Amino acid sequence: MDENTTFNVLVGVTGSVAAIKIPNLIKSVLELRSETRYNFKVRLIVTEHAKHFFEWTEMPLDVLRYDDSSEWVTWKGRGDPVLHIELGKWADIMVIAPMDANTLAKVALGMCDNLVTCTVRAWNFSKPLLFCPAMNTRMWDHPITATHISTLRAWGFIQIPPITKTLMCGDTGVGAMAEVEAIVEKIKLIADMKMNRTQ
Repeated sequence: MDENTTFNVLVGVTGSVAAIKIPNLIKSVLELRSETRYNFKVRLIVTEHAKHFFEWTEMPLDVLRYDDSSEWVTWKGRGDPVLHIELGKWADIMVIAPMDANTLAKVALGMCDNLVTCTVRAWNFSKPLLFCPAMNTRMWDHPITATHISTLRAWGFIQIPPITKTLMCGDTGVGAMAEVEAIVEKIKLIADMKMNRTQ
């Protein structure tokens, strides 16, 4: 595959228990290589809390991984690359899965205090950004959640809504992250649209 068929997927992972699905999500995106004519490449950004839900060793070796400390390893002084800017330039799409309630609020208010939120704050709005909310039903039902969702959608960000199921805490209701298959299908659809425009 040549560079004209490469589709770069930047995945941001935040501190919801749904982050346990990230290894499966990454592997499923990479498996699209055999189903399409595109060379999918994935890079992963995690918040500190997201690290509690999976191990780096669960990720394919060709997936580059970043956390908050990575920002300061790459920058030593004036003229050095700024990681959250470089990641945004590299990506054809950003997918935040899961997006916990805390990160949703931060992004809606323009806060940028970690590598994930800094990357979003510097995002190029000509590129698609998918976000997959995941939180307890009580958090989902709080009035501020709808306000934050509306803000992101007004900016052109694409929501993959949460689903109803029995949550990890035992409650049943809306709030679980969308199924991996639904997220991957949306990524594939957007890749198809981009590649068809460039041909």
